[in-house]
Amino acid sequence: MTGFALVVASATLGAGLVLVLGIRLLPTLRLQLTALAMLAVALPLGAVLLSGLVMFHMHDDVKILAVAAASASAAVAAALLLGREIARRIDRLEASAAVLASGDLGARASESGPAELVRLARSFNEMAASIGNLFDARRNLVVAASHDLRTPVAAIQAMLEAIEDGLVEPEEYVPALREQARTLASLVDDLFELARIDAGALTLELQRMPVLGLIESCVRGLEAEARARGVRLETRMDGRLPEVRCAPDQVQRVLQNLVANALRHTPSDGAVAVVARPADGALEVAVEDTGVGIAAGAEERVFDRFWRGDASRQRTTGGAGLGLTIARGLVEAQGGRIWAERRPDGGARVAFTLPFADAA
Repeated sequence: MTGFALVVASATLGAGLVLVLGIRLLPTLRLQLTALAMLAVALPLGAVLLSGLVMFHMHDDVKILAVAAASASAAVAAALLLGREIARRIDRLEASAAVLASGDLGARASESGPAELVRLARSFNEMAASIGNLFDARRNLVVAASHDLRTPVAAIQAMLEAIEDGLVEPEEYVPALREQARTLASLVDDLFELARIDAGALTLELQRMPVLGLIESCVRGLEAEARARGVRLETRMDGRLPEVRCAPDQVQRVLQNLVANALRHTPSDGAVAVVARPADGALEVAVEDTGVGIAAGAEERVFDRFWRGDASRQRTTGGAGLGLTIARGLVEAQGGRIWAERRPDGGARVAFTLPFADAA
């Protein structure tokens, strides 16, 4: 009888270990835990049935307890083995997180194992990549901002030194100093606005109002610059436009930025048009020009901070390369979207949407 009990115990333990190896191959952690629970029930139950058979034939309680203990031990061993494997994979993910927290932005988790752990590792790797991109963007922002801040500061310093050395009269450089100070203040304001947008601290008071007055006001304010550049500035409205829900000052700021940008990049005898029409349940406002256009593949990059794709976007044309970045943040904060595209007949088209007041 002792030999029989040892055979049953050994067979139960072997079956438990084999089943655990099979459980490890299941695709999801949920299935593995479910199978482990079933195994923990099935092995003792099988042992009880065998014990009943022994009891019926041999009337030996000690042997019954030995068989039951062996089967229960097999279930416990299987649970410990599988739990150790799951814990080992979680420990690897925890180690990757610790490496990332220590400052190594190249840390990545192994995307292997049950489906849940694979998804968790994939999410961790995406987060790590996003953090790396964020640090790269911050580094690039500091470099570009330093470059653009250095230019007016150096000009102001040079003019002040010339005045101190008596090379020129102060009155000669007052307009230039005022212009450089204005450039410097504008860049600082843009950086502050961009920081608020990035931090999610931008607060807008949305109002229900017609957009026609905002467009006409913007066009009137830039007509003088358009005439000075020899560019025709016009508006085209698609019938009666419904009211929108927006922040009027910020919409006008976006429009002024887009129109001024189009005027700078449109040669003399060219044209810039502000077009407004309903589209897909929202109001679409577009600024179209007949200028040099947008390079192929650069339609998304034009909204990157400090991005300049060609000679038409150099610092000599004005602007620090933050206008479109800020415009995107302002439009999205009002529930709209903004995009740029190349016009088939030449030039560029930058459009944004605003939700209708009734829809909002």
